[in-house]
Amino acid sequence: MNVSIPTLEQFREESRAGRLAGRVRLQLPCNLTDFPAEIFSLADSLEILDLSGNALSRLPDRLPELRKLKILFCSDNHFTELPRVLGQCKNLSMIGFRNNRITHIAPEALPPLLRWLILTGNQLSALPSELGHRPYLQKLMVAGNRLQALPQELSLCKNLELLRIAANRFDVLPEVLFKLPRLSWLSYSGNPFCSHNEQTALADTPVKQIPWSSLSLQQKLGEGASGVIYQAVWQSVTPIPVAVKLFKGELTSDGLPISEMAACMRAGIHPNLIKVLGKIGDHPEGVNGLVMSLVDASYRNLAGPPSFASCTRDVYDDDLRLSFSEMLSIVSGIAGVAQQVHANGIMHGDLYAHNILLGQNGDALLGDFGAACFKPTAAAHSHALEKIEVRAFGYLLEELLERYEGEATAGATFATLTHLTALRDACLHIDPTQRPVFTEVVARIRTA
Repeated sequence: MNVSIPTLEQFREESRAGRLAGRVRLQLPCNLTDFPAEIFSLADSLEILDLSGNALSRLPDRLPELRKLKILFCSDNHFTELPRVLGQCKNLSMIGFRNNRITHIAPEALPPLLRWLILTGNQLSALPSELGHRPYLQKLMVAGNRLQALPQELSLCKNLELLRIAANRFDVLPEVLFKLPRLSWLSYSGNPFCSHNEQTALADTPVKQIPWSSLSLQQKLGEGASGVIYQAVWQSVTPIPVAVKLFKGELTSDGLPISEMAACMRAGIHPNLIKVLGKIGDHPEGVNGLVMSLVDASYRNLAGPPSFASCTRDVYDDDLRLSFSEMLSIVSGIAGVAQQVHANGIMHGDLYAHNILLGQNGDALLGDFGAACFKPTAAAHSHALEKIEVRAFGYLLEELLERYEGEATAGATFATLTHLTALRDACLHIDPTQRPVFTEVVARIRTA
């Protein structure tokens, strides 16, 4: 159970009374300027410590006494470097220091079991080459910094699957990306080398301008890192129920909302995409927004996002089972939309089940373009990036095959499942050059 304690005085009282004994998780948004020594009373149990939203600038040398600590969050504090003491925490695997003032990472600050590192929204101009010597690293999130290059040693991170380098200062796409055999989810929007494509998409994509005055907002449908979605009525020729997404304009872990908006418009119309009806150009506060088709309330997310334990893999409901026709419908629909998105020069960047809405009979809609990127015009880079995303599709196909419910003995069904299993293996090939592109994926599904 997570314990969030809003004041330091209350925390100390709880600690003195022994009511925190044995706690595994602790959250202290208490305007802290110093690390409370009472936390060390949990040395034998504490695994997850969240000190985000305080005014901390250092951590104590005693931190390794928290010998079971696996996850540490210190986002929205005042750190100017990643604390070196972290490297002495032998079980620490997940570190989050988002939105600090970090300019430097010393090699000794990287713990040996590092698996997930979040440094979004800092002031880093370089990453240490020692990252390449952290073999368990799966997830690296450094959007919104000042990076111009990635260390070549990063190619040694054979388990790195998710990388966020959006909104930095890269003049060229780093070649080291194509040496990462398991890289599956990548975002790099908002860098100088791709900003022209994003601006062109915003300016030239033929999307209808919808006056703000013609929209009547109703209830909120959802909120993510990049914006808020409302149900609304569009007073066109006749009143039309729609969804309106108003972008926040702030940096997210995946990138910049303006990049997401550009990608949504350029993606085009497809049966497995939520249709963009127009963009809002005259919001009274200058907020960017899109008007989209309203998705039927019966649609649900195919899965939940990754957990701390799963790191890069989605979490499905235990009781989710798919019929053969449902599974095949999802697979063919998402492969088809991925093919179109890439043909239009876009990489989705977050091809996950948790970004897929599932309706009746396997009808599927791919959403959330928050990590989407515009691909360079060079054919070699374009194909190499596509094969990174093909690996993400391979993971999705693997997960759906695991949830197929039915006998695989009937001739046609057995042959198709065998065909899809072979396609899964091809998409997940450890050598990126040996993976198919989406045109081939779609063709193989059609002939299954």
